This record gives sequence, C-alpha cells and structure tokens, in this order.
Amino acid sequence: MIAFTKISSREDIKPKKQKKSNSLNDKNISQVAFLRKVIEELQDGILILTNTGKLIFGNSKAYDFCHQIEDNKDSYPIPQAIWDICKSLIENISFECDRNIISDEIKLNSTTIFRIRVRYFRLNQFHQPYLLVTIENRYESVKNAVITEIKKYQLTSREAEIWHLYRINYSYKQIAEQLYITINTVKKHMKNIHAKKQDFFTQIYLTENA
Repeated sequence: MIAFTKISSREDIKPKKQKKSNSLNDKNISQVAFLRKVIEELQDGILILTNTGKLIFGNSKAYDFCHQIEDNKDSYPIPQAIWDICKSLIENISFECDRNIISDEIKLNSTTIFRIRVRYFRLNQFHQPYLLVTIENRYESVKNAVITEIKKYQLTSREAEIWHLYRINYSYKQIAEQLYITINTVKKHMKNIHAKKQDFFTQIYLTENA
C-alpha cells in the first residue's frame, strides 16, 4: 500500500521568515508560497508522484478525495484504483511522450464520480520522471457549470431543477419521478431549455459577426 501523507494546512504554506536571506531567496520563497496557495485553492485534487509511487506533493482536495475513494483511517493510502491508472501510463507510454494523458473514472455511487487524469510531469532540474495526477469530482464540476448555464440561458426555477438533473445524467423518467411531474412535462421543459440555449448561442454568433 502506498503511504499518503496529508499536506500542510494553509497556514503552513506561508514562507517562513529567515534572519539571513538575500532578496533573491525571499523572492523565490514568496513565489513558491504563492503557487502552493493557488494549488490549494483549486477545485481539483492534485498529486505529484514518482514512477515508483512515492508521493512528492498533494493538495488538500487530493487528500479529501483519496479519503472518499478508499477510507482507511490508519494510513490514508493513495487508493489502489488511482495507482492502477498511473501504472497504465507507466507501462504503456514512454516518458518522452509527456503530452499523452491516461484518463479514467472511479464511480462510488450515482452522484460521486471521480475523473482521474494522469500524465508525465517534466521538471528541467530533475532527470527522473514524475506523474501529475488530477482528481476531478464530476458531480461538483457539473454543478458549478449548471449554475453558470442557468444564468446564461435565463432559465426559470423549474427549468433549472430539470436542467441540473439532466446534466448529472438523470433520464427523463428519473427526472419526472424526482420532481413528481409527468414525463411529458419534463419533455416540454427540456424543449424550452434547448430553445433558450439555442437563442443564447445565436445571439453570440450575431454579435461576433455584426
């Protein structure tokens, strides 16, 4: 089992003050602290591993997602399912092909699906290959996208409910059962939603080509 160590909290990523440091070192420390804070604020989980499975870096989201995928209170391992995807990259793609990405999904239930992407991560100062692993909570990503789409397409509250369920892969029958309406009502609302969506993109096209 690959050991997974929880990454430091936000307070820990602040650059530590040193009594003796030149301006260049101070600048480098500030840049590293800034980048770590940016990564901590990302919606996706980020892991950097060696090709032998050693953890180099991980943000808090990655820790949380890994805990959900494989709940082990004693060691918090990197889930075997994620490491299997990493091994697919290692075994099938050369390190020189650093733009190639292996992608797969881990489904825990109907609303908890993680999309895992793995690619090689090249650092000029190091010769050994690293793996960059991103972990995306598909439900959260779709939910955030839906919020934006509801505003863009100017959907009503009922249309918004239906569109959200549709975007997380509910069938018309499931939407009807969830909202206690008929399938024909769902179809009617979906027709209106698609019309509003088409109007939105038509307006963009006309504006850009005016």
